[in-house]
Amino acid sequence: MKTIAVCGALAQRPWRPGHAWVFLNYLLGFRQLGYEVLFVDRLDLGPASARHVRDTPQARWLSATMAGAGLDGRYAALLADGHTLGLTRRRLLAELGGCELLLNVNGFLDDEQLLQAAPRRVYLDIDPGFAQIWEAQGLADTFAGHDDFVTVGTNVGGEGCRVPTGGRHWIATLPPVVLDRWPTAGAGRAFTSVGSWRGPFAPLAYKGETYGLRAHEFRRFFELPARVGAPFEVALDIEPADRRDREALRASSWTLVDPLRKLGTFSAYERYVQGSMAEIAIAKSLYVRTRGGWFSDRSASYLASGKPVLALDTGFARALPTGRGLLGFSDLEQASHAAEEVRGNLAEHSAAARELAEEHLDARVVLGRLLQELGAR
Repeated sequence: MKTIAVCGALAQRPWRPGHAWVFLNYLLGFRQLGYEVLFVDRLDLGPASARHVRDTPQARWLSATMAGAGLDGRYAALLADGHTLGLTRRRLLAELGGCELLLNVNGFLDDEQLLQAAPRRVYLDIDPGFAQIWEAQGLADTFAGHDDFVTVGTNVGGEGCRVPTGGRHWIATLPPVVLDRWPTAGAGRAFTSVGSWRGPFAPLAYKGETYGLRAHEFRRFFELPARVGAPFEVALDIEPADRRDREALRASSWTLVDPLRKLGTFSAYERYVQGSMAEIAIAKSLYVRTRGGWFSDRSASYLASGKPVLALDTGFARALPTGRGLLGFSDLEQASHAAEEVRGNLAEHSAAARELAEEHLDARVVLGRLLQELGAR
């Protein structure tokens, strides 16, 4: 059986199942297609020994996540002292040497020996615009050493997209979702979402334009609950320094949930998504203003669960049908109309949401097409 390796930063963000699902949808999706899978992570915890690292929240989270997905024994985490958790380095090198391809999410794996062991190295960009602009500015190059380049920015390289290509051919893909892990659920009462207010990256200035974060877009929609007269709730990772924004959200009738306290397990996270009426998805300003066509992997989970998605437009309509189940918006007025439309025709939009996921986002479809594009299937 052929193996596909997926490399990414899972352990570094313990108790964030939404983030873990980014990788699990690829791993479980490739397994559905008949591949053996392998996950490669890295734990940057300083010079602590492997014995002590095993007792950290990061290591426990990685181990529990892999075991819960049926992937126990199919992962390795690189440690600063040269040791590994999970598979030994020797075994890891052997497995990578015989794999079909290595899918390196955002270029996270930078171990030269391990990269060179894989016969084919595929860069998977899930944050279109950041790494490309960093490279164009001479700040960082995460692309070196890869043979192929894949992005969830479905418009990258196309007309009107401002994400620099760096002269590379980018293969576009939609985010996959494993449908049987996200069954349809009954209607909830609130529009919800899960996300970070700022995230790990800073705003970018490029060619006279400033590209911001989710906070810079979200502020335009503070009045949405009052306009619609419906419950709006967001499980928001927001820093204490953003106290004014938190107060403004609450004053505008947004309900705030602490994602680490309330959504820190897979069952709690899945209940939250599936207990919603619909998702209100507000993207980072970078994704909106570059018109890169980014679409959220979390929104894919909402759609699979039969939850309509109202999504701030990034240009994704070139890759996905909109109007039923998935409604795009660009301003407060459009968002209000979309929310009223969903509330007034919830059963229709819920059914359309699942249909859209089945046709366009099913991991077997998305990853099968990606492997064909790569000439690996």
